[in-house]
Amino acid sequence: MLRKRTQARECALQILYQYEMNPEPMPEILKKFWSQQDEVFPEDVRDFAEKLALGTVEHQAEIDKVVERYADNWELSRMAMIDRNIMRFATYELLYLADVPPKVTLNEAVNLAKKFSQEESGKFVNGILDKINHTEKPKSPKDHDPSAA
Repeated sequence: MLRKRTQARECALQILYQYEMNPEPMPEILKKFWSQQDEVFPEDVRDFAEKLALGTVEHQAEIDKVVERYADNWELSRMAMIDRNIMRFATYELLYLADVPPKVTLNEAVNLAKKFSQEESGKFVNGILDKINHTEKPKSPKDHDPSAA
């Protein structure tokens, strides 16, 4: 059986894939996604999956710039959709979720790429995310809230 956060990441990947294929308002996509699932996910799995999906979409423009900066000779639009969305939410985790250890984020992203994408995707995703992890500074709440200083 998969760990809860692993399940949540798989759900987030599917949600983001649906969002990219058929860009509807995220609340609609979430409602449809959860209603179409054969299994009932625990609330904490649903909460983390939605946190990843919503956070990724909210910060997608910035995340896409970061991913492209480290994807040598690759445009985001030319990447496999699964790889692109894995890197998007993993970058969101690296930059915005201080409670998730970067090593866990990278390991989970690589495993998802190996499971759901092409044979070489694990190495591709790992290479880009590793550069992001070692170069980009996580965003602290202070970066977004002037009153937090």
